[in-house]
Amino acid sequence: MTSDSPVGPETGLETSPEAGLEGERLQKVMAAAGVASRRVSEDLIGAGRVTVNGDVVTEPGRRVLPTDLITVDGTAIQLDTTRRYLMLNKPVGVVSSLADERGRPDLRQYTENYEERVFNVGRLDSQTSGLLVLTNDGDLAHVLAHPSFGVSKTYIAKVQGDVSGRTLNLLTAGIELDDGPIAADKAKVIGKPSAGQSMVEIEIHSGRNHIVRRMLAEVGHPVVELVRRQFGPLHLGSLGVGQIRDLTKVELGQILTLSRNAIEPREDNG
Repeated sequence: MTSDSPVGPETGLETSPEAGLEGERLQKVMAAAGVASRRVSEDLIGAGRVTVNGDVVTEPGRRVLPTDLITVDGTAIQLDTTRRYLMLNKPVGVVSSLADERGRPDLRQYTENYEERVFNVGRLDSQTSGLLVLTNDGDLAHVLAHPSFGVSKTYIAKVQGDVSGRTLNLLTAGIELDDGPIAADKAKVIGKPSAGQSMVEIEIHSGRNHIVRRMLAEVGHPVVELVRRQFGPLHLGSLGVGQIRDLTKVELGQILTLSRNAIEPREDNG
């Protein structure tokens, strides 16, 4: 990109002088976003697999603006190349902060090599490890973190004792804590108890502090270890403890689609 090639104020995508206020050709924008080459993007458009602002587009020459919402096969794509989306497998002992005032190990050690100033989406307490999302996309972060959007999280907990089916039913039916009632979306035991401990998988969409630990303690099974394995459509997979990486194109499409689907009905309803 040359110094005299204008750049959109929010996207970082090159805007050719002849495009003016009409935007860029759809296939060029798709290629710049990493969807596919221009030729393949033209084929996708011609096959009716691309939408712009909810409308199917079949003409490759369609011009789009940086603010347009584009999907391919129903999956959203990000036009704003200044946005960064990262997944960290947070270790135990690291606090979910970019500047801990008490001097404890924090997230800066994982983010300092990135040019963008990213921030963590929600928190994991220092003794909980696992999947933490970091981004500079405030709209997406709001949807992922705010409990009103109901984005689920899945945890694996090693707990004391032998967890019965009755206890699992109690967790999903709902229990009363000091700050109100709470219920897990799903709960199951993984494997068989060993050495007086059980492994429990819990899916929950609440954002209340220490909620999984408090729930399991309330039903008589204090947590020994806790790992978050899934956040919305994102899975920790084989990412090692203390490792960080960019989301894949597929993962990014999944969370962008989730975010846009969560926000649009609220906008339509005023």
